[in-house]
Amino acid sequence: MAPRFVTHLWFERGALEAAEFYTQLFPNSRITAVTHYSEVGREFHGQEPGTVMTVSLELNGRPFMLLNGGPEFRLSPAFSILLECDTQEEIDRYWDALLENGEAQQCGWLVDRFGVSWQISAPMDEWLTTLDAAARDRVLAAMFQMTKIDLAALEAAARGEPAPAGR
Repeated sequence: MAPRFVTHLWFERGALEAAEFYTQLFPNSRITAVTHYSEVGREFHGQEPGTVMTVSLELNGRPFMLLNGGPEFRLSPAFSILLECDTQEEIDRYWDALLENGEAQQCGWLVDRFGVSWQISAPMDEWLTTLDAAARDRVLAAMFQMTKIDLAALEAAARGEPAPAGR
């Protein structure tokens, strides 16, 4: 059997709240298991018995595990979840939901209220590997000027046209 890859995120606390939010936001998502701390290992984990330890979930069918591990480690933008969207409507929907009580960053990145870094993006990998060098440079130059991704402006940049009015 092939190994299974599961994205594991360490939270100080709030893993269950985050899992509930994410599974309500993304289609084809669900919480698959919740475990709780016991007395075993308390000298290491320091958590009250009965508190949530891990939450296993699937986001659009992909496995994740969230751990309430305490303050020893912090989430960082060095690790982010890339969410590629096909339409501006999708970009806007996920951006607005994940940004609530979070922090916007450059180039479609944000940190949500749980401290998780997200990239809410267009299919940039496809564009950057299929466009000619001049088009790639225009798309990148346009993206570097953005906070939330503007799909129409990136498409215009790829074609060598000015951004649509009102953008």
